[in-house]
Amino acid sequence: MTDSSTQGIKTVLVPVSDLATAKAVYTALLGIPPQTDGSYYVGFDAAGQHIGLLPGGGPQGMTSPVPYWHVPDIEAKLAEMTAAGATVKEPVRHVGGGRLVASVTDADGNVLGLLQDR
Repeated sequence: MTDSSTQGIKTVLVPVSDLATAKAVYTALLGIPPQTDGSYYVGFDAAGQHIGLLPGGGPQGMTSPVPYWHVPDIEAKLAEMTAAGATVKEPVRHVGGGRLVASVTDADGNVLGLLQDR
């Protein structure tokens, strides 16, 4: 193992079919309005967690929620996970603001996201 431990799941992205209804439901659940409120993404920051709503699964075409594990070194963690048997679903890419994301699938097809803030 390397010293690329995780900082836990701090981000979960959720595909939604009706953004307005989903926004209302998550606002009721979290008790706060969204911090990011656009037609392509609605994001909530609550209790150290970020919940993002993606209409139609976003450009990734997500079909189920994806937890994003925050890591200090995304490249090292991706290499460690693929060496252990994970398959790269989305390679590392910049998504703005110094943030890097990637995703893998485990042997059962579950999608696991990785996220590094610089």
